[in-house]
Amino acid sequence: MGDTENGEKARKTVFVTVGTTLFDALVRAVDSLEVKQELLKRGYTNLVIQMGRGSYTPTKSGGEDGSLAVDFFTFSSSIADYLRSASLVISHAGSGSIFETLRLGKPLIVVVNEDLMDNHQIELAEELAERKHLYCARPQTLHQTIESMDLESLLPYPPGYGGGNIERA
Repeated sequence: MGDTENGEKARKTVFVTVGTTLFDALVRAVDSLEVKQELLKRGYTNLVIQMGRGSYTPTKSGGEDGSLAVDFFTFSSSIADYLRSASLVISHAGSGSIFETLRLGKPLIVVVNEDLMDNHQIELAEELAERKHLYCARPQTLHQTIESMDLESLLPYPPGYGGGNIERA
């Protein structure tokens, strides 16, 4: 399962985007041993964190001894390649990458934080989670969200929605 033709383990990347904000709580959550172990248990091999303006520095790892390979960077002029190559995207609720991730059909966990986001962003993330287009978590519940997620239960996001003023289905 998940092996390439030459017997190597297939690369499954989790991309975390914080955008240009300061969201150390999210970076700390994905850098926690329990989250990294859960991602590894689910078959993910690489974790790439775009950490924004935060001051918390995640722990880099080359993936030795079968552990999760972890890399990070502060900013990039374009995260499109990271979104396209990811097997799972974890994003903060204010990120402009949410709708691009949904358009690409990538599994998505949106992490909300009341201290950083306005109510509209939180309500939109919760609404999309209720419609089963994505998962919604808070930094302190990220591990439980990953542990209980069933990617098969996510529904494709209908094209044409651009967020805001979403009418109830």
